[in-house]
Amino acid sequence: MVKHEEKQAWILAYTRKPKKECYPEGLARSVHFAVSRDGIHFEALFQNYGMLFPKALIDSQDRIDPRGAACPALWQLRDGRYCVTAERVTEDGGRDESAAGRLLCWMTRDFCEFEEEALWEREKLLDLRPEDKGREKSCRIGEEWVTGSALPLDAALYDRIRRRWEKLRHVENRLRSGPAVVSAKDLEELRIEAVYSDGSSALKRVDWDRDCDLTSPGEKTVYGKIRAQGYDFPLAKGYGDPVLFFWEGKWHFLATNDNLNDIGLYIRQADTIEELFAPEAAEHLILGVEEEKGFVQTFWAPEFHVIGKEAYILFAVGPKQWGPQCWLMKLKRGQNPIDPSAWEEPVRIVRKDGEPLSTDGITLDMTYLRAGGRSYMVWSYRRHIGTPLDTGSMLWIAAVEEETPWQLSQEPVLLSRPLYGWENVSGTINNEGPHGFVHNGRVYLTYSGGAANGYTYALGLLTADENADLTDPSVWTKSKTPVLSFYSVKGHYGPGHNSFFEDEEGQLWIAYHAEESIDSHLRCDAIRRVHFGERGIPVFDLDPEQDPASQLSRVKLQITV
Repeated sequence: MVKHEEKQAWILAYTRKPKKECYPEGLARSVHFAVSRDGIHFEALFQNYGMLFPKALIDSQDRIDPRGAACPALWQLRDGRYCVTAERVTEDGGRDESAAGRLLCWMTRDFCEFEEEALWEREKLLDLRPEDKGREKSCRIGEEWVTGSALPLDAALYDRIRRRWEKLRHVENRLRSGPAVVSAKDLEELRIEAVYSDGSSALKRVDWDRDCDLTSPGEKTVYGKIRAQGYDFPLAKGYGDPVLFFWEGKWHFLATNDNLNDIGLYIRQADTIEELFAPEAAEHLILGVEEEKGFVQTFWAPEFHVIGKEAYILFAVGPKQWGPQCWLMKLKRGQNPIDPSAWEEPVRIVRKDGEPLSTDGITLDMTYLRAGGRSYMVWSYRRHIGTPLDTGSMLWIAAVEEETPWQLSQEPVLLSRPLYGWENVSGTINNEGPHGFVHNGRVYLTYSGGAANGYTYALGLLTADENADLTDPSVWTKSKTPVLSFYSVKGHYGPGHNSFFEDEEGQLWIAYHAEESIDSHLRCDAIRRVHFGERGIPVFDLDPEQDPASQLSRVKLQITV
């Protein structure tokens, strides 16, 4: 057995006390982690947000029955792995009779990746021959005293854990290309490589000072400032589910218009992204109320997609009797999308047999995804909303043909349900707002869980191999933690229902809505750069203050003209 005193660091597992107004039970009753070099002063990982959430149960009526964790403990096993155990409890912390005599167990080698939870008899853990068990430890984490289980670590693993879970920081700059610059144009095209705390990097434009003479030959010293990559929040108030896209030389903006009670589909058009959100930006109504066609309310989540060689808007709308469903309308070739007559008659999405996508629930938030040479639709489906039999919203997927994207080419397949506490927190049982992209052979599909217009709204992430059959749920990996939450983006409460777009240089951006305060319900729009971190994994919560860091924004180069 390795003695505690031979170790150089510690990790602590704990739960937090629920606070209804700012950290409810669904979040607090999860396993949190903190690390320490001296065993006395601990720093929370993942901004003190939960990292391991017990999965909910699904009852005989297809309803979600949330679960929480209590009394976490840490164990080191003789084979080098670690085990995290906890008692499974009900959402409010009560006794879970269905787990009597058993423990929740997560296995890990590094506290960076965890195996799926298991529910074991207590004796099974002993069969693994644990070498060391965590000691009970009480300490202050932020403003809160917690009691948990502390286990010693070696320094190398401590460093790896911090690297994985801490917020990214811009730590240095490098010049990727050589210093020889022969003209002002060459200098303009030169990029600085910003390096981040996980070892990843991003190329940055520099705004160079213009007082350096580049017309005469010789050695020169030039100064500049790395161009900031970010936008002020909020960009627009009262708009949810934002979508930005570049089409026929213009930028466009679509969203759910909360300011007009979600009635009508509106679009903005401008030469730049900044102009889309200028106070004088015009909004063009492209689909209004038509009661005889069933377009009355809940004009929700419009998305622009090019499918095959045609442009479409996917959206949800409902008739006089509340009940939104997924629709699609096609842009006539060569027409301006801000002109309502440029769009063909909307068509309701149907199944393979031509029947409506749903006759027993609501469908919404449909998105299009192309990967591995195949086309898919992903959407949110919910039955019995607002009743005791509410199933919660679920993500479904099906393949489609590019020529007929309004009709599924196979039966829908269940992809995800809100089983984690951050997805079903305080009765908000949501998996909705999917949107995806492909990068380096991987499909990344974000979605939203929690309260759609509250501070607990958060983004989850599903990933799969690009060439896999995406209608097979087994090819997808679901993140155990949200990838964007009110803990990870300062001053953005309830960040969610996002979309992605690329700028003129091919840089990927994420757009989403959030609230300005923890008690606000006014959805506002935000945009931030997507950074690809260690091992190419996307980072959605890079702070603008680190893009670049202010202390590293000024640069100096020695060049030869």
